[in-house]
Amino acid sequence: MIGTRPQRRPRRLLAPAVALTAGAALALAGLTAVPASAATADPLSVDFSQTTGTFRGGATGTLYGLGDDGVPSQAVLDGAHITNTSQKPPEGAQHPNGDALQVESSFFAGGGQDLYVYVQDMYPDWAYNGGKRPGDANGDGVWDYLPILKKVVEDVATKSAHPEKYVFIPFNEPDGGNWYPNWSTQKDQFLADWSAAYDTIQQVYTEHGLGHARVGGPGDSTWHADRSSDFLSYAKEHAQLPDIFIWHELGTYNLATFRGHHDEYTRLLTTLGISPIPVNITEFGMLRDMGVPGQLVQWISMFEDEKVDAQTAYWNYAGNLSDNSSRNNGANGGWWMFKWYGDLAGSQTARVTPPHLNTPDSLQGLAAIDSSSRKATVLFGGGVNDVALDLGGLDVSTFGKTVQVQVRADRLNGAEGASLQPPVVLSTTATIDGGHIRLTVPNSDRYSAYQVQVTPEPTDAQPVSADLVNSTEAENATLTGATVYTQDPSREWSFMASGGKDVGSFNNAASSATWNVTVPATGDYRLSILSGTNQTPGKHALFVDGSFGQLVKYSADLGWGYRGTADATLHLTAGTHSLSLRASKDGSTMLPGADITLDRFDLYDVSSGERAVYPATEARLTGGASLSWKQPAAQGYASVAGDGSATVFATTAETGYYDVTTHFAATGQGATLALSANGRPVALPASSGPGVSDATVRLFLPQGVNELTVRASAGSALVGSVTTFRGAQQKAADANPALVFHSEAEALPRSGAAVVQTDPANSNGSADAQGVVRDVGYIGNGAANTLTVPRPSGFGAGDYQLVLGAANADKSAAINYNPQVISRFLDVTEAGGATTRAAFRHNYSWNSFWDKTVPLSLTTSGGALTLGNATAYGPNLDTVTLAKFVGAAPSITKTQTGLGNK
Repeated sequence: MIGTRPQRRPRRLLAPAVALTAGAALALAGLTAVPASAATADPLSVDFSQTTGTFRGGATGTLYGLGDDGVPSQAVLDGAHITNTSQKPPEGAQHPNGDALQVESSFFAGGGQDLYVYVQDMYPDWAYNGGKRPGDANGDGVWDYLPILKKVVEDVATKSAHPEKYVFIPFNEPDGGNWYPNWSTQKDQFLADWSAAYDTIQQVYTEHGLGHARVGGPGDSTWHADRSSDFLSYAKEHAQLPDIFIWHELGTYNLATFRGHHDEYTRLLTTLGISPIPVNITEFGMLRDMGVPGQLVQWISMFEDEKVDAQTAYWNYAGNLSDNSSRNNGANGGWWMFKWYGDLAGSQTARVTPPHLNTPDSLQGLAAIDSSSRKATVLFGGGVNDVALDLGGLDVSTFGKTVQVQVRADRLNGAEGASLQPPVVLSTTATIDGGHIRLTVPNSDRYSAYQVQVTPEPTDAQPVSADLVNSTEAENATLTGATVYTQDPSREWSFMASGGKDVGSFNNAASSATWNVTVPATGDYRLSILSGTNQTPGKHALFVDGSFGQLVKYSADLGWGYRGTADATLHLTAGTHSLSLRASKDGSTMLPGADITLDRFDLYDVSSGERAVYPATEARLTGGASLSWKQPAAQGYASVAGDGSATVFATTAETGYYDVTTHFAATGQGATLALSANGRPVALPASSGPGVSDATVRLFLPQGVNELTVRASAGSALVGSVTTFRGAQQKAADANPALVFHSEAEALPRSGAAVVQTDPANSNGSADAQGVVRDVGYIGNGAANTLTVPRPSGFGAGDYQLVLGAANADKSAAINYNPQVISRFLDVTEAGGATTRAAFRHNYSWNSFWDKTVPLSLTTSGGALTLGNATAYGPNLDTVTLAKFVGAAPSITKTQTGLGNK
């Protein structure tokens, strides 16, 4: 938390062709393979026979990545596999949310292992206490900081369900203006204060019978060999060594210097005769790195290579994994990078040689091998040239002579952009030659990252994605009344733009961006617009072939550079069409909120619906589940039985009904599978006898990340994949009144101070026939101020999804450079039943609405639902939807009878 407040101002890569020099067949949806020698390519070599240790998995920790219980959602948190986070102490005044005790439940329920506490964040100001070390204001001989520290430790010791998993950081950036910047004159004071703080922490845990309390330090803002040497020498002499050694690596230059710093640190320990102490770099990276796959992979690979934990810095607000997740429940490009990294748990890392080690903004990577699963993985990115991969050390006794190679691409898509499953850009076989396969991945996008998986040949290889039919950078469109801006990555305090440029000053009635698209067939297409608004929603007119088609509604973002996505569905005939986004519908009057930054336009073919397949080779396997390569009809399937499970994290473009299909094989007498969707169990029909089957159930899923887990409740099974699909039938189910109750919030009964409000014309909310958006505000802050949702006939006891179109722009007064955003809460009470609390993340504007899905298990035959909050205000509500969780009875279809033996 150092530096200047971020300044904010008012070539996309199509599925890359990949050439394999091992004689593999290649089919890339019409794209031309690039010979390995044809173009400039940066070499990246991997030797899987040279393992470098057990995968640590701690390089995607976060500082204030969690805001409140439920912010981010459990599925987002679980999928990102965050093992360590730093949060504020209970009742800390530095920020309005991020309280460690409030987030520990969701953190430890996922992959959380170590919860750090920035104790000095009890202070409201930055630098702490005006940057001056507190004295003894009471004249009682007690340093004023010690009672504060003691209270924090007492709260954790007595109120936490897992006090043994906490790490206390008594000093944050003591070198950077927080109490001890001058080592020549303040060294002795800091060391004495370390002793006092260390003893205070241990005393509290001892008094409560908790044993040793873990302490992290010194916490410097950068690496200091001199301070670190003096500190370690003193701490060893006084038996007060930290359990975790902490410093920060924030600037771009640290991509070049960190390994040297870590080498100095390990030499210091050896010189001083100190046993290894784990390291956590509790703040790393700049604004330009967050949410950017090609930037993050450089940091992550570096930290994993050195087997240290590290946490993304906190430059904005708590609750979105440091800008690496989107909206209430969504994935952005950064989240997928986190997820891919977390998927490597249980493997061994392997030696990677990039073109230039310790070089910022260059091609870097990490690799891992899981020999028991017969799977090798490489994650790489950050360069601007094609990548010539040399994957060596592949043992044919593990993989076989012929292997499957699959490559997925993860793009920059804005902090609030909705990133669905990264597309497969290569799916082909290759022959291992002398332990090697070699391939060239065409690349010109420094902000993209790639995942390469090598396995034996699976039964169900994933095809190359053909959904994206056009991607156009906004700066390459024909522009009128707008300006192209360069977003230079050397400006560390800026957010990056796709292709390095965006289009702004879209602020007059003549402003337009026009480009051509060619579609292969007549059908429906989804236009996804990567864009940024300045804390207010807005609208553009979308013209097709020169005629007005529809209004595009944009939700609010943190700023013009803090980008998100807005979608519009088009019906297009086969051939070439002109698309145009305009600030005015009639050419003379600007649409409200039209001053919007445009970054990239992506057009997806959705004529056959929204389908995503999540194969077992990419699932997280726990409880004894493992990949099986024994059955010819089920190669690369996950063997599940007993406690074994396979989990995938499926991303959905919309909130609504999806068919979730589990493809599996059973032996013997068959098997019965159980599906869990975001923690809610769904029984699936049993299969009879040996064979391959599809078990399908229609579920109402929230937009964004959905955690889907498959187990065998009876017998054993080989799970091949989980597929989500949403087409015409599923969308029709959304409108079926027997399944879904939908209402404008203003049409529902209100009580107390809850009031109907008319929103400004730029609102992205649900409008009436006259184009007017209304919402209900002032819900809460008193038990009488409520909104009531009636239960229609036929909506009896059972599992439901309550979807609320909500807006929350609440903030506390600014006290430092962070936006001090506040989550709001609603209590949903079933008459005669239970109460469920829902958290609503800050979303920038009181008239910009996001869907929030609240799972409910109702127990009465028709008790109404009351929305309120007795102690604080809830969000503004635009729409209310109550949907039955299961929209159609589960079914099973046998696709193959019997299984052969390999």
